[in-house]
Amino acid sequence: TTGFGQEGKFSGPLKPMTFSIFEGQEPSQIIFQFKANPPAVTFELSGETDGIFMIEPDGLLYYTRALDRETRATHHLQLAALDSHGATVEGPVPITIEVKDINDNKPMFLQSKYEGSVRQNSRPGKPFMYVNATDLDDPATPNGQLFYEIVIQLPKINNVMYFQINNKTGAISLTYQGAKELDPVKNPSYNLVVSVKDMGGQTENSFSDTTSVDIIVKENIWKAPDPVEVLENSTDPHPIKITQVRWNDPGAQYSLVEKEKLPKFPFSIDQEGDIYVTQPLDREEKDSHVFYATAKDDYGKLLALPLEIHVKVKDINDNPPTCPSALTVFEVQENEVLGSSIGIFTAHDMDEENTVNSILKYKIVDQAPKFPSDGLFLIEDYQGKVQLSKQSLKKQDTPQYNLTVEVSDQDFKTLCFLQVNIIDINDQIPIFEKSDYGNVTLPEDTAIESIILTIQATDADEPFTGSSKILYKIVQGDNEERLVVDTDLQTNAGYVKIKKPLDFETAPVSNIMLHAENPEPLVSGVLYNASSFASFKLIVTDVNEAPVFSQYLFQEKVSEDVAVGTKVGNVTARDPEGLAVSYSLRGDKRGWLKIDSVTGDIFSVAPLDREAESVYWVQVVATEVGGSSLSSTANFHLALTDVNDNPPRLAKDYTGLFLCHPLSATGSVIFEATDDDQQSFRGPQFAFSLGSGSLQNDWEISKINGTHARLSTKHTNFEERAYEIPIRIGDGGRPPLEAVVSLPVTFCKCVEGSCFRPVGNQEGIPTVGMAVGILLTTFLVIGIILTVVFVRKNNVENARVSELRPLSG
Repeated sequence: TTGFGQEGKFSGPLKPMTFSIFEGQEPSQIIFQFKANPPAVTFELSGETDGIFMIEPDGLLYYTRALDRETRATHHLQLAALDSHGATVEGPVPITIEVKDINDNKPMFLQSKYEGSVRQNSRPGKPFMYVNATDLDDPATPNGQLFYEIVIQLPKINNVMYFQINNKTGAISLTYQGAKELDPVKNPSYNLVVSVKDMGGQTENSFSDTTSVDIIVKENIWKAPDPVEVLENSTDPHPIKITQVRWNDPGAQYSLVEKEKLPKFPFSIDQEGDIYVTQPLDREEKDSHVFYATAKDDYGKLLALPLEIHVKVKDINDNPPTCPSALTVFEVQENEVLGSSIGIFTAHDMDEENTVNSILKYKIVDQAPKFPSDGLFLIEDYQGKVQLSKQSLKKQDTPQYNLTVEVSDQDFKTLCFLQVNIIDINDQIPIFEKSDYGNVTLPEDTAIESIILTIQATDADEPFTGSSKILYKIVQGDNEERLVVDTDLQTNAGYVKIKKPLDFETAPVSNIMLHAENPEPLVSGVLYNASSFASFKLIVTDVNEAPVFSQYLFQEKVSEDVAVGTKVGNVTARDPEGLAVSYSLRGDKRGWLKIDSVTGDIFSVAPLDREAESVYWVQVVATEVGGSSLSSTANFHLALTDVNDNPPRLAKDYTGLFLCHPLSATGSVIFEATDDDQQSFRGPQFAFSLGSGSLQNDWEISKINGTHARLSTKHTNFEERAYEIPIRIGDGGRPPLEAVVSLPVTFCKCVEGSCFRPVGNQEGIPTVGMAVGILLTTFLVIGIILTVVFVRKNNVENARVSELRPLSG
């Protein structure tokens, strides 16, 4: 039943009341029982009863058929109490009936079919159309809350949705994939089936409706325009429109962005998307420009990716030809045949290459001198190739020609200057002034770079050219390349010099053959002959020389524990004159080695020690036996490899180790060990233990790493004194060595973290009595010294007085 008012009571007196009743309920439902006070005997109901609401004379309010919220959501009634004469004795009072909604209406699309269009590459998420539905149910309740959804997309490429819908507003937009892949050429249209559900689409009992949406895909007009050509140095009024861009929808904000920073950006864009050049352009300064056009919404957000704009500056013929240089110089040999190429003359034009503006034409307009005739040279019209045109040239006639070349393009002409030098050909051979330079006698110790002979040849070709320059070569008698010949560039004289040491013992006499030639090849038909050759005899005299070692440095390696008397090396030397050699050692500061004076074998004569000398250096002296007893030296290096012959030891003096007494807790000290032997790349790996088993109740050792360990107390009950703790350290070498070292640890009272030791009668420190005795003795000695000085001074004074007395008569 629904007969409860806002106070939750089924009956009550006449007063204003509001009742809430769900629509669609069964009819003849009791709403409320009103009670009248005498003299009232009946009730009268008026207002928006719609023939539905009734009241009995006893005040029973009810309705006769189901309510419909969509017909009337609220009924405003008036209720009065009447007496037996029909007069109002109470009221009327307002009675409000609120009809509560139930989901009894399905949503309905406003259209059975929608049509829309979208531009290719439109921004994803931006709506391009809407679908709308209505529901008569209360929109403030889930019954009237609508939920939109795309249920079918045709075609559906690769099962990818190109469209999306806002499930609350019905706004249709592109997905990210749709914005990227929609192409009107491939699929110009799409069909969507869109559903709408009430109850927010959240329950199975919701009502729904569908509609069809046809979408046409239009070509994206936000595209980069074709490259633009702008004529350089235009005299037309600026700005000049050169191209345009358009966004798919009106209202976009356009701007240009530079790709490269220029002193002044010569382009602009208006808000219609028209792009202008704002000043004349110069192709020779910059032949093309690239920049970007952007479209933004009202909030300054890019609507799409910027477009790249290409502008090519079109050339005009505004540059004359330029010469390659103020004067171009070519060379040609005399007697060249007709048609021979002398060179390529190439001028330049700043206008665009491979266009009519930069095509150059060449023409010789003057020749000086015109001897033996004019027109001796030709130049190809477009390639600039210069050739002989009439006859071979002779340097004796004219050594140089000056040509004026006219270079022209369509509109300009330029005069350039070309000089042609006639060069001599190599038709003369060098001729020695004499063919035999006799004997040259030298001691074998002649210094390197010494000039031993000057030779001279002449050449009749043009001086200071490759045809007349002379190069001297030794072609026979010097296989060891002991000699070299340098040429004087001014005189063509040749200087024979010592390049390597001479050796009487290997080459006492050499017959040297010399050849003079030019760096330029001889012309055809001309050959070198005997006039270009000369000789001399080199005689080397003997000089007594010191013995020569086979090498400057001799190196050997042995183990440091090699037995005394072991051969540890050998040196060899020879005397150039073939005398016997005697060996000795110099610098054997430790007396470890001896050398056999005859064989050069070196032996150990004392134990070697790598820790003292890892590499032992001595000098070996080789002295010739007989003759002048000349000698020479070489170095002998003996590298000693290590053996494990040094036991471990403490790395430093640890007399300062202490622990504060009395101990409040166990304490420890850290110490380090070392070893004089050579260590591996891992470093030492020592083992640590107590040197006496009797200490194990008081002390313990723990290893920290390969070189450090910690000595710790096991209790706190120690006396205040010094302890000497024996520590056993093993090196684990081959053979393994170990040592027992004593580590001093003192227990003492501590003051501010330092060990406090009261002064006592310690060894080496005198007692108070001894100090007093020493002091008295010192004073006694000083007194004796002063007394002696005083007595001597009195004696001297007396002697002086007696010397001054007059002699008696």
